[in-house]
Amino acid sequence: MPYEAKPSREFSDLLRVMHILRNECPWDREQSHESLKDLMIEEVYEAIDAIDQKNWDDLRKELGDILLHIVFHAEMAQEKSHFDIGDVIFGIQEKLIRRHPHVFGETVVSGTGEVLKNWEQIKKSENPKGSVLDGVPSSLPGLLRAQRMQEKAAGVGFDWPDWQGAWQKLEEEIAEFNSVLDSDDTAKKADEFGDILFSMVNVGRYFGINAEDSLRLTNAKFQNRFSFIEKTASARGIELKKMSLEEMDELWNQAKKSSF
Repeated sequence: MPYEAKPSREFSDLLRVMHILRNECPWDREQSHESLKDLMIEEVYEAIDAIDQKNWDDLRKELGDILLHIVFHAEMAQEKSHFDIGDVIFGIQEKLIRRHPHVFGETVVSGTGEVLKNWEQIKKSENPKGSVLDGVPSSLPGLLRAQRMQEKAAGVGFDWPDWQGAWQKLEEEIAEFNSVLDSDDTAKKADEFGDILFSMVNVGRYFGINAEDSLRLTNAKFQNRFSFIEKTASARGIELKKMSLEEMDELWNQAKKSSF
């Protein structure tokens, strides 16, 4: 006999639907924390795409997909008596209250910078034997991981006093990369190139620029402009690989003027 279920705005109803699916749907029963990892990451990136595109209807849907993963993982954990959704909700509230003493306590802060510094200090006190860099997942995209590590290091004072210091370091790294360009040592080139990228992330951080976001938006811009070249060439009956670089560059500039 089928279960009765209707969508509602109640969180408890979502938990009930998830519980039913876990018990009655063959696919849902087969899933594990490990099997859902990649799907969870995919949903987060789809939500980020919706934010970049300012598509609020898509964002609403993608946040629902992320919420599904949260209750899915909590349901599986409850089955093994590890924790339940209530523990998840309690834990995040407890952490938010503890790490915002300027809101829920007597601490006085002068601005966002001090809030972030206090956050890192409180987090460090929770695990005094751990590294300041603990909590930055190695699976993060490279640029994002670089930025998070730099932010955490800065939170305990390991930082340039101003952007000029970071810029000078970037120039040093570029010079070092330039010095090995004629070498046959590919590993050394890759190492020096990585130093440039890391330093670029650091420079952007001083101006409130998120390197991962910036590159993602530039990737989208490149895709739009290159697609314009492809579509224009097709409309003219020209095979793209037979166009000269000058012809493609002219179309690129047209796309750029059109704000693609």
